[in-house]
Amino acid sequence: MVAGVAYIEHVRRLPSAFSATLQVEPDNRYFRHAIAVVAAGEKVGYIAPEGARSRYESIKAACATGAPTCRVRRAGADRTAQGAIELYLDLSAFPLAD
Repeated sequence: MVAGVAYIEHVRRLPSAFSATLQVEPDNRYFRHAIAVVAAGEKVGYIAPEGARSRYESIKAACATGAPTCRVRRAGADRTAQGAIELYLDLSAFPLAD
């Protein structure tokens, strides 16, 4: 997952494991396959481009029938000195594109 400095304080307040909602952003001007990750009502970042591109269609289809969720856990090592907190998303429910 990709998260910028703007999200780091919110991510720090989250537990080490939590559920997140996935939201496609088809009008995102920076990346047409953007998938936002939302936890506790706030955006915490985006699925990294290499993962978003391959799962965009399956997550978009899931959004049409409700708000898809996934389990998330924080990486063991906090690299906040470099401005990063790594989060691992379980996207196994969303098939890869062919």
